[in-house]
Amino acid sequence: MKNCVIVVFILCTLMMMFTQGCTEKKPQAEDTIIIVDTPKVATRLDTMSELISEEPMPYAADELFDDFIFNFAANSKLQKERILFPLKLIEGETTQEVDSSEWKMDYFFMEQGYYTLLFDDISQLDIVKDTSINQTVVEKIFLAKENMKKYVFERLRGRWMLTLIEESVPYDENNESFLTFYKNFATDVDFQLRSLNDPVMFTGPDPDDDFSTMTGEIAPETWPAFAPELPSDILYNITYGQKYTEGDKKVFVIRGIANGLEIELFFKRILGDWKLEEIHE
Repeated sequence: MKNCVIVVFILCTLMMMFTQGCTEKKPQAEDTIIIVDTPKVATRLDTMSELISEEPMPYAADELFDDFIFNFAANSKLQKERILFPLKLIEGETTQEVDSSEWKMDYFFMEQGYYTLLFDDISQLDIVKDTSINQTVVEKIFLAKENMKKYVFERLRGRWMLTLIEESVPYDENNESFLTFYKNFATDVDFQLRSLNDPVMFTGPDPDDDFSTMTGEIAPETWPAFAPELPSDILYNITYGQKYTEGDKKVFVIRGIANGLEIELFFKRILGDWKLEEIHE
């Protein structure tokens, strides 16, 4: 998403009114995520979409899905052009078809200002830069309902297209244990404290040097000073074809939209219980 030069200035200018703003420096954990779901936000998103729609999406954005989905979620004109109508909508045993005239702009993660990624290990992060991928899935995960909505994208004749939506889909069985744990971890302070490894390793920006990082250990009693605000209702996870396994490690990544935010949380299942072992900011 950092490669979308044409639209990023417009996005930063508008989003800084209701998120963190556009900066290369990572913000402090306590203000990293601000979710304001108000009519004002919707109006600003509409304005942003109108402005971005005036600029054509760069051809290179179809090479990396991250660059494409950034444009797709922010540009209403492009979004309609890149949906294979009539669009199949599947829920359980029922299949419907959505016509172009029925489609309403879907801003995906733009309203909350960040999206998430879930991997089995840190090496899978490289798949995000793989230009040979021809199918990806954006999962809108509803933690309270314990299900998700899947948006299936395929690259057809070199162009990314939304080809299918599936509603009320159960969790991937290989992620179910972790997502059930994560819901409690993100919403229950006492549970979160019990789920910390002792110590938690921390790597983050050096407050005395913008170009350096610092590492250290976080003891449970000092965790509140370092704890990032975590999404606790809806997650937007992008899968790039990586195969999940029912393993004992998960990497949960939070990436901001045009503000340089990235937080990586490393979890490990120890004696049957998930624990936070490391956090990188």
